[in-house]
Amino acid sequence: MFHSEKLTFGAVDVYLLYYENFQEDEHLHNLLPDEHGRLTQYHHPNRRREFIATRVLRSMVFGNEPILYSDIGAPFIEGEGYISISHATQVVGLAFSRFFPVGLDLEPIRDKVLRVSHKFLSATETEKLDANDVTEMIKTWSGKEALYKLAGRKGIHFAEELALTKISEEEWVGEINCGNVRKKVNLSITRRHDFVVSVNPKAAVDV
Repeated sequence: MFHSEKLTFGAVDVYLLYYENFQEDEHLHNLLPDEHGRLTQYHHPNRRREFIATRVLRSMVFGNEPILYSDIGAPFIEGEGYISISHATQVVGLAFSRFFPVGLDLEPIRDKVLRVSHKFLSATETEKLDANDVTEMIKTWSGKEALYKLAGRKGIHFAEELALTKISEEEWVGEINCGNVRKKVNLSITRRHDFVVSVNPKAAVDV
């Protein structure tokens, strides 16, 4: 029903919880009172299971500490540190760093990414990356999703304001250049089963 896994990237721990179909009422004790109310807003079974699974994972890592959200919707646990939450097909993830903001993305590997790569690739990335390789494009998209979370603002143009340089299959460098935010950060972008995990193992630095 549930299977958990912990990955460590530098100073960041990534907790993954895999799940299949499960009886919702058997796991509702993992939800806090206000989370029961939020659950009623979701009607699709997959979205409900995802919400519950995220709270199961939260309980495994932090107990019943509430997941709070900043003004831009970034999650955090009061008094613990920085977290980031993501999901792919039948898996939810929670990244935790005690020392610096963290951005996590889980991205299922799907070939439809090839049809939309022009929306998130810059001219330089189109030249240097393999736009016909599904996994490489998923890694690029996922890495930019992690950068987006680290940028701490909405309305970002992925092709123009977020940049990625591939160092090796799993080591990348990301740059955020939007508004008054100028940051550079190392990213670990790795494949796990049928999805990609992207996270920053170190703190982003201002440039």
